[in-house]
Amino acid sequence: MPCTRWQPYLKVIAKKASQALHILDRFHIVAKLNKAIDEVRAAEAKELSANGYEPALKHSRWCFLKRPENLTDKQGAKLSDLMQYSLKSVRAYLLNESFQALWEYKSHHWAGVFLDGWLKRAMRSRLDPIKKVARSIRVHRRLILNWFAAKKEFNSGIVEGLNYRIKLTIRKAYGFRTLQAAEIALYHNLGRLPEPKLAHEFC
Repeated sequence: MPCTRWQPYLKVIAKKASQALHILDRFHIVAKLNKAIDEVRAAEAKELSANGYEPALKHSRWCFLKRPENLTDKQGAKLSDLMQYSLKSVRAYLLNESFQALWEYKSHHWAGVFLDGWLKRAMRSRLDPIKKVARSIRVHRRLILNWFAAKKEFNSGIVEGLNYRIKLTIRKAYGFRTLQAAEIALYHNLGRLPEPKLAHEFC
């Protein structure tokens, strides 16, 4: 079963469902790595600006955070230009891109070998946000590799997506005073229910 890294939650699951295979899937890892890359980029952009260098990293956030296949033509060109520079942000991006090869493995064993090699490179990167994520991955190594033991059949992407839509709907419904109103808003948004016909129309 996919799970979070929250220790109290893991302890309850271990007690109540000891036969369960705990899985920490790619959604959580990707989110942590993206956050680390953004921290490296933001800090480096600030440092370059303070030292009077050209603002090469301006408008580059999504160039580093999007998957290559999802980049617009403009973002792709910007990323190609940035790759010519010896930047911390570029090193962080390349480490993240190399990490994505982990998900292509089918063997639990060889996935572990690859992961251990990547962790060594990350710890030598001298990029503190990346090293922080690497230490966390090392602590939860077993949970990550359980995804391969489960033949990649489980992930929490759908649940996380649903949670995001619920939060967004509740935020849009800000001002409604009752739980019933929030519940109706969720039914309409998540269930794509038709809007009721209004007695009056506003032009």
